[in-house]
Amino acid sequence: MTSSSRLETAYALAVEQYQSVGVDVEEALARLRDVSVSVHCWQGDDVAGFENTCQTLGSGLAVTGNHPGRARNAEELRSDLEQAYALIPGSHRLNLHAIYGEFDEPVERNEIGVEHFQGWIEWARGQGVQLDFNPSYFSHPNADDGFTLAHPDSGIRDFWIEHGMACRRIAAAMGKAQGSPCMNNFWVPDGYKDLPADRTAPRKRLADSLDRIFAESMDASETLDSVECKLFGIGSESYVVGSHEFYMGYAITRNKVLCLDAGHFHPTEVISDKISSTLLYVPELLLHVSRGVRWDSDHVVTMSDELQAIMQEIVRGDYLNRVHIGLDFFDASINRVSAWVIGTRNTLKALLMALLEPREELQRLEREGDFTSRLALMEEQKTMPFGAVWDYYCETAGVPFGRNWMSAVADYERSVLTQRDETHPETVATV
Repeated sequence: MTSSSRLETAYALAVEQYQSVGVDVEEALARLRDVSVSVHCWQGDDVAGFENTCQTLGSGLAVTGNHPGRARNAEELRSDLEQAYALIPGSHRLNLHAIYGEFDEPVERNEIGVEHFQGWIEWARGQGVQLDFNPSYFSHPNADDGFTLAHPDSGIRDFWIEHGMACRRIAAAMGKAQGSPCMNNFWVPDGYKDLPADRTAPRKRLADSLDRIFAESMDASETLDSVECKLFGIGSESYVVGSHEFYMGYAITRNKVLCLDAGHFHPTEVISDKISSTLLYVPELLLHVSRGVRWDSDHVVTMSDELQAIMQEIVRGDYLNRVHIGLDFFDASINRVSAWVIGTRNTLKALLMALLEPREELQRLEREGDFTSRLALMEEQKTMPFGAVWDYYCETAGVPFGRNWMSAVADYERSVLTQRDETHPETVATV
């Protein structure tokens, strides 16, 4: 029996088993095919960007490792992304930061324009990839003291406000070009390492700065604004201006998308529990799926209990049309293309597992108060033949199933990544 016939036999048996608990596998796969994960560009180059200003990574961001082959320009980064997309089933998006424009000469961040991202727009059109965007409020002299949009100096604050305005116009141009809204996500690192004497004034300044940035009306068919909270970071351990409560209130009162990052909360706090609560009050959510280990260290996404819980909440609440799924991790200790593939495939696996749940039956048992059967069915679900369905999905999507993708990355590393002649020391940048 060939591997293909074994796969089809296993899939047919899995379909039967899922049918026995009332799950339509084909319907689950059809819903999965409609989901596009926003893959983050900064995994490919250790959050360096292409400004050509020799600015050291900072503002609480840290990347460790020196695996060979870091992308040094847009051409190399696009090549690496194409290799990753070829190993991930489905059609997915790309999340760009403002520092990834193609600049022939240094351009200040408050002066960037769509012309600096035209290469990305054209590449995305040719690849069938849609773009998302982010202003870059870090790794810049005007962020060296830990404040940007909440800075007490009005001149520095105005500089970052202008950067935000420029980024909104770029995101709108991207959305118009691709015929789909470009999500434009705002995260700022502002905060204090030690205890502040005044928590209120910086938050008032941040709210005012954001209001000024968002004052220009933008077509929602072209771009959506999202705001991202954080509990603490390197250099802002005691106080972050843009806390969860700050941005929750801001998103509700300004009708913005709220971004929840899986690594931006206390290590014992999870975002899966926040999804149903926040969606009672905000129109849509953006998720940055990540894996914090003891702190916001942005590890590659693995098939963890929390990842599965996040996807279960999205499916059980019927939120797929209101939740945008993006990734956010950076690891230079392993092959960077592999990091993209592992993280994205795991995100899709967890979503497929959630789609294969007997959701209506579980919720019926809960309504009827039969909590014994609810728990028993949830536990039995864990040994259902999900793997056979996933392998079939990969095969029909034209990408390797199982671990077969690993040889393609190994070949790419030998033929492309190790040929890049830059030798760079281990990247460890902190503030």
